[in-house]
Amino acid sequence: MSTTGERPPGSTRYEQIQASPEFVKLRKRLRRFVFPMSVAFLAWYLFYVVLAAYAPEFMSIKLAGNLNVGLLIGVLQFVSTFVITTIYVQYANKHLDPSAERIRAQLEGSDEE
Repeated sequence: MSTTGERPPGSTRYEQIQASPEFVKLRKRLRRFVFPMSVAFLAWYLFYVVLAAYAPEFMSIKLAGNLNVGLLIGVLQFVSTFVITTIYVQYANKHLDPSAERIRAQLEGSDEE
């Protein structure tokens, strides 16, 4: 954003914020977390589906009572979703939310013009 408070012709406050170094940095931080975590989770899920399709004898190995490998990995899919969510919330609280709050305050402060 301009230090004089003036906007370049044709740009809105939102476009200025979007082009600001702090917003660009915030977007990079978000992508640096989301993309690798998404790839990891999708690979983990694909691993489960491939095992179920091509290794049914492995997935049917009994571990205890009626619990088999397939059921255990299936339950771990849910557990991993909750773990990823918890990790994301902690990451966002520490690395994303403070920057987003500063940007929001900056934008709301400029609304008073």
